[in-house]
Amino acid sequence: MTGSYRGFAPRPANLPLARGTVDFTDEAGVAAITALIRDAELPPVVETAAEPFTGITTDGHPVPGLFTVCDENAPNTAAFVAAQAYLSSLDEAQRDAAALPVDAAEWRLWINAFLTFGEHGLLLQELRDEQRAAALAVIEASLSAEGFAQAREAMRLNGALGEFVGGYHDTLTEYCYWFTIFGEPSADGPWGWQLQGHHLDLHCFLLGGQQVLTPKFVGVEFHGDRLFTGHRSRARELMASLRPGQRDRALLYGSMLAADLPPELAGTVDGRHRAGAGRDNLVLPYEGLAGDQLGPGQRELLLSLAEVFIADLAEGPRAHRRAQIERHLDQTHLAWIGTWDEDAPFYYRLHSPVFLAEYDNHPGVFLDNPEPEPFHVHTIVRTPNGGDYGKSLLRQHYAAHHH
Repeated sequence: MTGSYRGFAPRPANLPLARGTVDFTDEAGVAAITALIRDAELPPVVETAAEPFTGITTDGHPVPGLFTVCDENAPNTAAFVAAQAYLSSLDEAQRDAAALPVDAAEWRLWINAFLTFGEHGLLLQELRDEQRAAALAVIEASLSAEGFAQAREAMRLNGALGEFVGGYHDTLTEYCYWFTIFGEPSADGPWGWQLQGHHLDLHCFLLGGQQVLTPKFVGVEFHGDRLFTGHRSRARELMASLRPGQRDRALLYGSMLAADLPPELAGTVDGRHRAGAGRDNLVLPYEGLAGDQLGPGQRELLLSLAEVFIADLAEGPRAHRRAQIERHLDQTHLAWIGTWDEDAPFYYRLHSPVFLAEYDNHPGVFLDNPEPEPFHVHTIVRTPNGGDYGKSLLRQHYAAHHH
């Protein structure tokens, strides 16, 4: 790829940021820009990971009884076999780095930007081809076909972005992602894995026939409107179905322009996102239009939109998750920023006691578009009230089996 993308070019050698301009054409410049971004607005991942885990709540207190250990017919056996094959492909030194305890703090060390903590796990691009294929096989065995295809396309587009801008080979490559196994892979015991890097952070927890696939961050800086077609079309259909009074309740701000938004909703890293990296214990009150204020057809559109965000779950867990979301549809709140025109950038959030999903369009980081564009997409999915990382299920498992 050369030239421009939809009228926008790679950022020039001097990248403007919140507190000035730095030259990143040499190693000193790279160090300076990394420090600048870290100081300016990278989230406090290390600090928050050291806090006791509560989960995302509306008031600081998790709602009890939302999640129970049960059989969802998750693909644990296939994932377990794939994980064993992956670990067997590694040498002793690699195996020591590849796996951590199931309750390790490193679950919570992830970020969609420059790392502010030491790496853990193994870097896919440093593995031999057969080892990397074995690692990807673990991920493929754990996800739906659609979910695995989306993850691989996000990785390929990350590499394509690096080729387009002509640099950042420590970040913008297809396989610059750290893969970690947590716990001892088992057909019935608790274990999981994490894949984390630029524009892709996946967490999969497995316990017998049960699966949790949050926190999840998937994004791209170009072709986002192609990769996230359903996220856009179903959201716009839902907004178009609302009556004026309903729309007024859903709309937080009518513009995506930085000048029209408060500073906390116009940052370079998080944008309008609230539940990204370092926000595991976020207190986020409900905002927007609640599901109990919708008519039957509108409620179906709301549920259909939520389904887009859980399409990467395997069939059994996806059906279980859909039913869980549907049971709390009255309490599911839609919050929107921007317009809902076909080619417009926008942000929206779905938030209930058991489900939190965000879609956001961003300005350029490696491209020079100064305001959000539909092709730069960030999506985040969380399980509020202690469900992320399978924490609630693991706690119940320990209570039942360990004294």
